[in-house]
Order: sequence, then structure tokens, then C-alpha cells
Amino acid sequence: MTTFAPDSLALNRKLPLWYQVSQSLRASILGRSPEAPLRLPTEDALAAHYGVSVLTMRQALKELEAEGLISRHRRRGTFIEPSAQRGAPVRLLGSVDTIVAQQSGMSTELLEHGPTPVPSELSEYFPDMTEVAGFRRLRSDEETGEPTNHAHNYVRPEIAELIDPADLLRWPMTKVLRDEVGVRISRITDSVEARLADPETARLLQVPLLSPILHYTGVTYGEGGDVVDVARIHYRGDRFSFTVTLDA
Repeated sequence: MTTFAPDSLALNRKLPLWYQVSQSLRASILGRSPEAPLRLPTEDALAAHYGVSVLTMRQALKELEAEGLISRHRRRGTFIEPSAQRGAPVRLLGSVDTIVAQQSGMSTELLEHGPTPVPSELSEYFPDMTEVAGFRRLRSDEETGEPTNHAHNYVRPEIAELIDPADLLRWPMTKVLRDEVGVRISRITDSVEARLADPETARLLQVPLLSPILHYTGVTYGEGGDVVDVARIHYRGDRFSFTVTLDA
């Protein structure tokens, strides 16, 4: 039996269970340490861990297999693909674990952190303050070292004081806020638009000036309705795509 221990999951009954489980597993796979074993627990063990049926677990694993993150071998078991593609498309369907999965699985460099003025275009999210804490990171493909996205988070100062910057080298901000700091996240709103790379973004992502990039904005709300974090991430347009799935 492997020592791989996927994150536990508070299931939302309004979303497909297989989807939530697949996204939680995806985040755990992409965020694992390099020395972690590649073999996953059995379907029965994973189903018991997540509190779902074996059929639901099987559908979640099928999704990850189609994405190229795992391979399944009869009688041998299920294994994480060591060369799994890190920039695979992400389907946004409304769970926090989707956001965590979207941002996981890359090596991270913390470029800077500290107090920063609230950008004028974000003032609506922080109406009661002129300064927040900024965290700026560059993520790269673990195998090639190629830069893939540049993230800038703006966090309420009282929340930022509880963040250990070292945690951001391994985990996305969403996971750090929820699991390390203990923020009760009520919702996250996402928007993605096409933009042209400015000089700083082009330099960091190593792409030609004015080449297409994907600009993602994620606004994280706490239990009381206040904004705790605004993430602005520039993704290389040749490495990422986003698909939104709406179920009736």
C-alpha cells in the first residue's frame, strides 16, 4: 500500500461527486513531493477515504486517466504518470478544489511579498483600506524549468500576517488560506480574458512582447462576505486553456 494521502474533501451536493473527487485528487497529485511514491491506493480505499461509492471513484479516476495524470493496470494497480502534463486544460465547475487543482503542480519562486498600495482597479474589493499585502510569484514547469504563469495576490493585512511565505512555494494561495490559515471560504469568483503581454509579463514568461496571454482574476470571499484575497494571474497562452462546464 502506498503512503500517498490525498486531501480530505467536504463534498458539495450541488456538484457532481465524481468531479469534486477528481479535482481533489488532481490537486494532491500535482502538489505531491518529488520523492512521493507513484502508486495510488485501491479504488475501494480511495472511495472510503472520500466517502463515495466505488462507481463514483471509478468515474473520477477515469477523468484523471483521460487527462494523462494516471495510468491504470489490471492486477497491478493505478499509478501517477511521472511525466504528466502540467499545463492541461482545466474545467471550472464551481468548487474550491478546482481552483487549487488549477494552480498546483509547478515549481514556484516567490519574487516578493510585503505591503503594497491597493491598485485603483481593485479598490471596489478593499473599500476600507489603501494598503494590502502583496505576494508575487513565478511558476515554472518542474521538468523543463519553462515559466508558465506569473501570479500576484492582494491579501487583507490581518490575514496575510498568518501566512508563512514558505507555504506558497509548495501550495497555491487558495489552499494556504483554507488549510493553513483557516479561512472559511464562502465563494470564489473567476474571470478569464485574453490580453497582450506587456514588457514585464513578456520578460517573466519568456514570450514575445504583445503575444497573447490569458489573464485570470480570482476573488476569494470569506464567511462574512468580505474579500480576503484577489489573485491576478497571467498564463502563457500557448500552455493553458480554460473550459467552463454548465450542468442543467
